[in-house]
Amino acid sequence: MGPPPSGFRRPEQREASGAVPGRGGAPADLASRPIAVCHAPLFPPPEEAGRRGAGYSAAREGRPGKGRERVRIERLRAFMTRDRDRPRVLLAIDTDAGITGWGECYNHGPDRALPPLLDYLATFLAGQDPRRIEYLIQFLMQQSRFPPGALGLAAISAIDHCLWDISAKALDVPVYMLLGGHARDRVRVYAGFYPAPAPPQAKAEMEALHAAWGFTAFKLSPYRIDLHAHRWGEVVRSSAEYFRQLRETLPSGFEIAFDAHGKIFEPRQAMQLGNALAPYDPLFFEEPIRPENFEAWGALRRGLDCTLATGESLYSRFEFLRLLQVQGCDIVQPDVCAVGGLLEMRRIAAIAEAHYVTIAPHNPMGPLATAVNLHFCASQPNFRILEYRLPPMGEGAGCYVRDPYLPRDGYLELRPDRPGWGVEIDEEYLRQDGYIHWERKVPRRPDGSTAFP
Repeated sequence: MGPPPSGFRRPEQREASGAVPGRGGAPADLASRPIAVCHAPLFPPPEEAGRRGAGYSAAREGRPGKGRERVRIERLRAFMTRDRDRPRVLLAIDTDAGITGWGECYNHGPDRALPPLLDYLATFLAGQDPRRIEYLIQFLMQQSRFPPGALGLAAISAIDHCLWDISAKALDVPVYMLLGGHARDRVRVYAGFYPAPAPPQAKAEMEALHAAWGFTAFKLSPYRIDLHAHRWGEVVRSSAEYFRQLRETLPSGFEIAFDAHGKIFEPRQAMQLGNALAPYDPLFFEEPIRPENFEAWGALRRGLDCTLATGESLYSRFEFLRLLQVQGCDIVQPDVCAVGGLLEMRRIAAIAEAHYVTIAPHNPMGPLATAVNLHFCASQPNFRILEYRLPPMGEGAGCYVRDPYLPRDGYLELRPDRPGWGVEIDEEYLRQDGYIHWERKVPRRPDGSTAFP
């Protein structure tokens, strides 16, 4: 893990000295007592961790914390694990009421940077009431001299998830009941294909997913040839031909979205590709250009004849507000593991609703992130559809969620009888060293320069 940051003291050092590093002018109640993150499997947690319980069952047996005036955070535990071919960083927050909350960080790539960052953030949560979600998340956001970057927001997102999970378990209710209750009875999901298979294979796989899980919506990459090695007109022509073949062979009720992965640098080219797909009625055209220039998104949407979706590379409500002010999309796609958590997702969704824009959360993550998204989507009026990855299944597949949400008729159903996120975490699985390295592959153009992945 490497040495701690400069000026950082281990929990035992803080306890001995009574000092709380890095607090500056922090309120006195945020320095009540020391706290540590136990990294697992790198550093196995104390034996009592298992006794506290990982899931909803611990919150139901005797309903610890229900009706208690005092619930305090005792410690944070970070786990580095995997979901098939992707690394995952999960977080547990334990309380003195015997309730454990769970959350998931977004994996931006340097995942090993997250546990020490969570270790630092833990110092601000010592002895705090986890039900003060607004207060604690605001403090974590504001204690940074500048707005937190991608890694900071990923860590804060997981903390936010944990606090909501604890709060709901303390009241013995699902999280969506703390969000105003469910606005819908079930949540529609779509399945992704990367890379996009040839039309006959795509048809077979889509029909198999429909038969098994009821999927009627799918997302693919539009590219059929290397966009950096071929004339752009050929790229556009091959993509349109691909979509035409899909439309001619698939059931008419199937909806197909295309994710361009932010690979197109020139907005004019993105417009050409989107309008070539438009005659075949895509569910949406996702992320064709980079996110930085909001005015370019406004111009792109005005020139497109299909539904434009974006937002996975944006963070705060302020960025989404700017995007919506220029009318830069029809659907926003924030990620609950990247924007700072559920609080920020609600604010982003409210701003989108005021602009008559729907929300389809970005969710390429694992089954815990899916559970968090389910509760958000269930309670959000302007929700459209949720991205979904089937969890590992079958003998020896391994999964850190024992009872993941699985689609039925293309929807995820709510679990009103289960408090919190409604899933149980397998801590024994998390203690296994299942970490897998992953990094973005940056393509190169024929002239040797790099291109957007």
